[in-house]
Amino acid sequence: MSYEIIWHPKSAKYLESLPKDMAKRILDKFDEVSVDPFRYLEHFEGEGYKLRIGDYRALIDVDLKNKILKVRVFDKRGRIY
Repeated sequence: MSYEIIWHPKSAKYLESLPKDMAKRILDKFDEVSVDPFRYLEHFEGEGYKLRIGDYRALIDVDLKNKILKVRVFDKRGRIY
């Protein structure tokens, strides 16, 4: 069973503002992550995990009990760190 992905409204809005080909690439990656999250996610300082997709980064909270991935932040690498 795969994980459900929940986007924070600001993250979803930023994703929608990207060019269609880049947004598709990112959503395809999230489809892969939802099947086997810990193959792609790296532990992030403090709480949560990070996902690298080219020049973009996502900070994600994982709810193991309910199998939910919550995308807290999604933006260019330079603006996240």
